[in-house]
Amino acid sequence: MMTHMRGIGALGLLLVAVLSHPDVVEAHGAVNGEDDPCLRRIGEQVVHFNAYQPQYQLKDQYCTDIPQSGDTFLVVDLVDLALRNELVGMRVVKGNGSKEADDQIVADIRPSLHPDGILRGEVRLDEGLYTVTIATETQNLMKRPQYRLRVHMTNYEQLVRTITIPLLGVLLAAWLGYKLLRSTWLRKWWAVLRS
Repeated sequence: MMTHMRGIGALGLLLVAVLSHPDVVEAHGAVNGEDDPCLRRIGEQVVHFNAYQPQYQLKDQYCTDIPQSGDTFLVVDLVDLALRNELVGMRVVKGNGSKEADDQIVADIRPSLHPDGILRGEVRLDEGLYTVTIATETQNLMKRPQYRLRVHMTNYEQLVRTITIPLLGVLLAAWLGYKLLRSTWLRKWWAVLRS
């Protein structure tokens, strides 16, 4: 009986720890290196993409989900030194990039040299889907890195993830509380206290 109660107590402590620190169970969180969704390869070379909206959040950076429509700074870090000596450009297209006729070019930064390793652009993004294509003059068209941007759109996967974990925690706590209140051990313990 005591080992059963210790198990329930340990599970309850674990539940409290998870609910008080949700970043521990976060599916993505802060990532580095190869797991970073903002990294893309051009052949053997690597680029890193970020979008900034300092008028809303000064230090926040985004990769694929941009929370607000408006003026957006697009920054591509040319991680490999070899890319700094090549002509690199960027094109931002409204649409998903599958039907060229329906897509609207929002920004076209012509290929040029970037000795500091940073390709910059500023563009106004309205609500919708966008495709950002980064290209070098020597790179095959099929191997160009692309980023799909979702601007001011609800990410239902993330919404379900942020609601499901706390909801499951509350349901588990309610179930454990119900089982504890219905246990004969608690009833006997309560009877001993009352007498």
